[in-house]
Amino acid sequence: MSRDETAVARDTELEKDRARYGLIAVVMSNLAIAGVAIFGVWRLDGDKAVIVGVLTAAFTAVSSMTTAYLGIKAISNTARSIALGSPPRREAGQTAPRTPAPDAGTPTPAAPATEAPAPPAQRAP
Repeated sequence: MSRDETAVARDTELEKDRARYGLIAVVMSNLAIAGVAIFGVWRLDGDKAVIVGVLTAAFTAVSSMTTAYLGIKAISNTARSIALGSPPRREAGQTAPRTPAPDAGTPTPAAPATEAPAPPAQRAP
């Protein structure tokens, strides 16, 4: 293995470790939040207004933490692929627009004007 291949393998292992331990941290913190919420609901003895508040706060914390982790991970992966110079992925059926280069001696005809699609009709209230 050359030095470059060794560095790439080491970087790949580092990224796997970061993803693994980041996911473990998010799952553990979500379990801790759920545990505290369950304990709080158990200790409230049926006060419905406070129980709703505790469960709402717990759900908000869990969803915010999970969304933040996934968003940061997606941005990190995108930045890494850009830094390594890999081309951006395209969805199936999406192709890059190609326009043929005009000949130097022939003038190019004007492109036909296309109309923009009409906006949807407004509904009456």
